[in-house]
Amino acid sequence: MKSAVENLNPTRVRLTVEVPFEELKDSLDAAYKKINQQVTVKGFRKGKIPARVIDQRFGRGAVLEEAVNDALPKFYTEAVNEAELNVLGQPEVDITELKDGETLNFTAEVDVRPAIEIPDYSGIEVEVDAIAVSDEDIEKAVEELRERFASTSPVERAAADGDVVTIDLEAKVDGEVLEDGVASDVSYTIGSGELLDGIDEAVKGLEAGGETTFTSELKGGSAAGKEAEVTVKVTQVAARELPELDDDFAQLASEFDTLEELRADSRKRLENMKEYDQATQAQERVLEKLLELVEVPVPEKLLEDEINTRKHNLEHHQLGQMGLDLAKYLEIQGKTEEEWDAETKEAAVKGIKTQFVLDELVNKEKLNVNQEELTEHLMRRAASSGMSPDQFAQAVVEGGQVPMLVGEVARGKALAVVVEAATVKDTNGEIVDLDEEDETEGSTETAEAVEAEATEDKPEA
Repeated sequence: MKSAVENLNPTRVRLTVEVPFEELKDSLDAAYKKINQQVTVKGFRKGKIPARVIDQRFGRGAVLEEAVNDALPKFYTEAVNEAELNVLGQPEVDITELKDGETLNFTAEVDVRPAIEIPDYSGIEVEVDAIAVSDEDIEKAVEELRERFASTSPVERAAADGDVVTIDLEAKVDGEVLEDGVASDVSYTIGSGELLDGIDEAVKGLEAGGETTFTSELKGGSAAGKEAEVTVKVTQVAARELPELDDDFAQLASEFDTLEELRADSRKRLENMKEYDQATQAQERVLEKLLELVEVPVPEKLLEDEINTRKHNLEHHQLGQMGLDLAKYLEIQGKTEEEWDAETKEAAVKGIKTQFVLDELVNKEKLNVNQEELTEHLMRRAASSGMSPDQFAQAVVEGGQVPMLVGEVARGKALAVVVEAATVKDTNGEIVDLDEEDETEGSTETAEAVEAEATEDKPEA
């Protein structure tokens, strides 16, 4: 077999392959054997039909077609390996010549990873938000904890903001009660915004036994997005009572003995959260700077597939779970379809460039992924997916996705290397020492999250 490579553009090549006919022998034998098992010829046992009889009865062309279909993947793979190409996706194959007993010639056009030059990235500088925890932040956190320990007691008065009401609901569309539009003994906190639009105004002022009807657009269910006539009946009104902010509350709500210790712990937790946010922000901005430094051609077919995948996932998975269609989602977002298309394309381009650049960095820096790192990453992915580690691991192995997870960890390590070399300052002009934060949060873990967000929904190239 002989092959040659022609570069059509930085991300696409054409392979020209010439195969001597004798190299088709194994595939021809396999073709005769396969046809033998599929057909019946009077006077011959199944599987024992001579090749000349098959040629006479079914045509030599059918045998050649079967043999070529069997052989093409092997010869294409050999040509790719010989040229040391890093191909993306499936090739477009064209048989240019097939002469029985002489030769098989074909071409294959396929996208390839572009050659990328990683420049010196040690000069990257970024600015991030300074870490600041105010007394107001602490009081808000303590107040939220206090809300979680609130108690309720029934009252004989009209419902008001902050009360917890027990209600029965019935929704009608076009005068018909929906099968999934009836609910009883629903507990709802007035002002929480957790149910239907307009329900706060409807129930405020009603006492137990009171009933009213209002119109609202349904957020989910069989009639999601439609206007419904909703009847709500209040069966109980209960007032929420917050515990006193004292040492007894600290002992009730935490492992601390005093309110001051609880407040100090809240400050530390908020500082840790802001440190993590700061590290994430640093990595996002370093990644943006890195992508600006590198020229990355994007294969058209890969980009088209990536855009279609993102659209499909949003429309058929994410929005479906929310009971929305694309039109309603765009209305809520205040965007036109053209604006959404442009944003999706921009995100897809960034995702592809991010993967290409970080993969090249993995090679350049000779980064490896050990079993411990892979296991930790698998545990995090399992937690985010809602599956147990064992279930997630089984699904990954059965789906052949282990290399994908290895790639995610490696790219996270590559981004962490760049961040370590960069200069990061906060808005106060102070140098941010991410190494200190890494000891508690894990630079690679954070970088994995940033890289995953950039390449979200991206099919493995």
